[in-house]
Amino acid sequence: MSFSATGLVMASLAYLLLLFGIAWVTEQGLLPRQWVRHPLVYTLSLGVYAGIWAVYAAIGMAADSGYGFLAYYLGISGAFLLAPVLLNPIMRIGRAYQLTSLADLFAYRYRSQWAGTLATLCSGLAILALLSMQIQAVAKSASILAPDTSPKAMSLLFCLIVLLFAILFGARRDQNSENHQGLVLAVAFDSLVKLGALLAIGAIVLFNVFGGMNGLDEWLAVNKATTSTMTLAIEDGSWRALMLMSFAGAVVLPHMYHMTFSENPSPKALAKASWGLPLYLLLLALPVPIILWGGQALGVTTSPNFYVLGIAQSLESPFLTLLMYIAGLSAASGLMIVSTLSLAGMVLNHVVLPLKTPRDQADIYRWLQWVKRLLIAVIIFFALLFHETVGQHLDLAILGAISLSGMLQLLPGALGVIYWPEGNRRGLIAGLITGLAIWLITLVLPFSHTINPLAWLGIPLVPDYGNWHIFTFASITANITVFGLFSILSASSAEETSAAQACSLGALSRPQRRELVATSSTDFIRQLSDPLGEEVARREVERALAKLKLPAIEYRPYQLRRLRDQVEINLSGLLGPSVARDMVQRHLGFKPLARGNTGQDIRYVERALGEYQNRLTGLAGELDNLRRHYRQTLQNLPIPACSVGEDGEILMWNHAMEALTGITADDVVGARLMALPEHWHHLLEDFNSGEELHRYKHRLDLKGKPHWLNLHKAALSGPDHPEGGSIILVEDQTETRLLEDELMHSERLASVGRLAAGVAHEIGNPVTGISSLAQNLKLETDNPDILDTADQIQQQTRRISTILQSLMNFARTGNHAQANRYEPVSLHRCVEESINLLSLSDKGMGIRYRNEIPEDLQVLGDEQRLVQVFVNLLANARDASPEGGAITVSGNGDGYSAIIEVVDQGSGIPADQLDHVFEPFYTTKAPNKGTGLGLSLVYSIIEEHYGNIQVESPADPDTGSGTLVRLRLPAYQPESGETTASQHERS
Repeated sequence: MSFSATGLVMASLAYLLLLFGIAWVTEQGLLPRQWVRHPLVYTLSLGVYAGIWAVYAAIGMAADSGYGFLAYYLGISGAFLLAPVLLNPIMRIGRAYQLTSLADLFAYRYRSQWAGTLATLCSGLAILALLSMQIQAVAKSASILAPDTSPKAMSLLFCLIVLLFAILFGARRDQNSENHQGLVLAVAFDSLVKLGALLAIGAIVLFNVFGGMNGLDEWLAVNKATTSTMTLAIEDGSWRALMLMSFAGAVVLPHMYHMTFSENPSPKALAKASWGLPLYLLLLALPVPIILWGGQALGVTTSPNFYVLGIAQSLESPFLTLLMYIAGLSAASGLMIVSTLSLAGMVLNHVVLPLKTPRDQADIYRWLQWVKRLLIAVIIFFALLFHETVGQHLDLAILGAISLSGMLQLLPGALGVIYWPEGNRRGLIAGLITGLAIWLITLVLPFSHTINPLAWLGIPLVPDYGNWHIFTFASITANITVFGLFSILSASSAEETSAAQACSLGALSRPQRRELVATSSTDFIRQLSDPLGEEVARREVERALAKLKLPAIEYRPYQLRRLRDQVEINLSGLLGPSVARDMVQRHLGFKPLARGNTGQDIRYVERALGEYQNRLTGLAGELDNLRRHYRQTLQNLPIPACSVGEDGEILMWNHAMEALTGITADDVVGARLMALPEHWHHLLEDFNSGEELHRYKHRLDLKGKPHWLNLHKAALSGPDHPEGGSIILVEDQTETRLLEDELMHSERLASVGRLAAGVAHEIGNPVTGISSLAQNLKLETDNPDILDTADQIQQQTRRISTILQSLMNFARTGNHAQANRYEPVSLHRCVEESINLLSLSDKGMGIRYRNEIPEDLQVLGDEQRLVQVFVNLLANARDASPEGGAITVSGNGDGYSAIIEVVDQGSGIPADQLDHVFEPFYTTKAPNKGTGLGLSLVYSIIEEHYGNIQVESPADPDTGSGTLVRLRLPAYQPESGETTASQHERS
């Protein structure tokens, strides 16, 4: 039974169009996201590993090596069962640093562009045989089903279709993601087709050819030679080599690295794939012996590699035959697409970009996309060329062995990334070159049928397909030996050591806390504009800011260092780690060190240890618990505390400090002291840079309320802490100060009260007697002179009584009232009320008052007492002003202070009297015009409100007239969301 070439081609196109449709629908977002990113889809996509081996080559190898074919599945199954110690660390490193291929991993870990380039060349050479294997399988299967089909034409058509698919759904460059969800779902569908087809033909052979398990047992009993081959062939050493290569394939094969790590949707998906992929491979392997025995029982004339097609033809089932052909086509196309896609990315990052960085490209993303598409075409062309010259003459199993043994040379370097921090670039490169040379001489060239590398020694070399495993073990042994020797005998660079610490299991690097040349994220954009262009630089910096959840304008040194690392990681995914590192080091460099070394980035260590919280066990876990205990002790310390590096960078800011300052740790840790609000900046910067270790009762006004602070400083330097720095403790003594003031106020009241009582007792009675005698005198005479004298006596006695009353009132006005009773007060309203009270008097009717204080200017205080202040000040100004004069009251906010000025147009105060105006009973007014307690009372009330008062005279230097009284009070600042209107309503 055969098909026409046209029909076969149409069937191939129809299936591949179905794959196109699946990928397109996924890319358009028409399928639910939970379906596309389901762990089952991810697990099935990893079935791309099997490739054409699952459908054709496994049966051919079973015919030659018996159960040894299982080694191809057992090796990779073991690798995935060891995922927690093998695959998870690589995925962690790849996610953290955007390493999308094994070459990226090598370039990052060994800090060498040559390491990445050599890994790329090794992968490129080895993968050609694997791609040729897929092309040969499709071409030969087509020629079996349609004898009139030209194998070369079919090979070319297959390569063109793969090229088109890879370009459309693989070679797109999304700046925000390297996942290709459409491709993943299409590959997962391929895996389902392979599995379904093999299980279907296995079931058909078992029940239709053998009549069930009993029939199979009877046939095996009759054909004991077949069963003995299956059991004895396993002793051959080739299966051990195949298992080792299969184990390595989980990490080193480009398509497996891409699907396992780059397309991984989540760590949970890999955890489920660690048992899901072995289960899938087991299901693929189950029907292989049955298919082999069925082909032998039916006497199929095709080679064992294509028994599935021969059996279907023998059973004369067109549907089954076409299904098996489609299964082979799907297996080959999936592996071809993913392999060329991943290899093109490696060549782009490690061959093209190191030679030509796209500095002059208007749109780097589009340029990278088209270069990657061109590389895919070049890779497929070389695969086709290799197939036509060498591959078509070799068996499928030999092609697979050549490819896997070449890729095996990357295994020592890959394991060194995780488990051997002492490995270095010299050892890796020397080992790779040694292993590749042996591989080329002993496997590739002899099997090419064209070159005998030992002919110049007179040694004829005939390829022996049965000894390939010997050369495989020889090459990998030499590779490991040279890698180890060179690494031990040569020293690693500081960069390699740092990268090794970042990659090793459980290791933690401590980067230096150095200052960048760039002082803000805007500087990042400007400095990266040279190599990337302004638009691309802006996009990459904004993407890094969004990833770290930082504001658009960032200036904190610690956050800028994080931003630099994130930009390098993003560029690593875009341009490769070596190019990205070189670009970042060149354009986002650090300032030269001012001294021999600098502090370690403690915040980085804290963040990294936080990520390790649930993974530290044993002594490491206990030490981490101890670290957390001490850190929590500092954080919950009831005394505000912060630690500062020698460069002024804030390293710790505890909860009490947050409560005192109103500044969260996230806002200031990693920033400099100068980034704090002005009042805190001046206080802490001055204290930190000064020589004094203690500062007591420093007054600081916060939101209209005075605070008294004690500051203490201690150096952090010492043998256990060479980085230096200091820790600052801030004691809030406000409550203590207020209690002290209240106590002083009470004592003052008591003493003044006693004084007033004594004065009233000692003076009050004689004054009353004098007043009585004056009244009697007026009744006893009609002499005008005596009556006038009696009136003057009574007037003076009333003045004495007024003085006594004022003294008593002064005694009741404390120097400091309790601040917690104060409420927001509008100064504009206080002045208005004072003007209204003065207008009730018949004095100064011609005086004009101007209230120019802003209505939103507020202080915390006692409104009635502040009204008393302005009544006294305005009354004094009124008494000093000429008829028709003007008194102006103005005010403005100055930071945390409210400044009020009262200016009159009077004669002013002599300079020699300015220092005495606030003294009790001192007055510049004429006799009988004042007691001299008004300004003293004003001074007392202003001090009570934690302000100060100044008098300047003359107010107008040009005319030499007028007096200016300036009040400075702590301004009230409403809390966020509190409106002035609501404050007015409360007051």
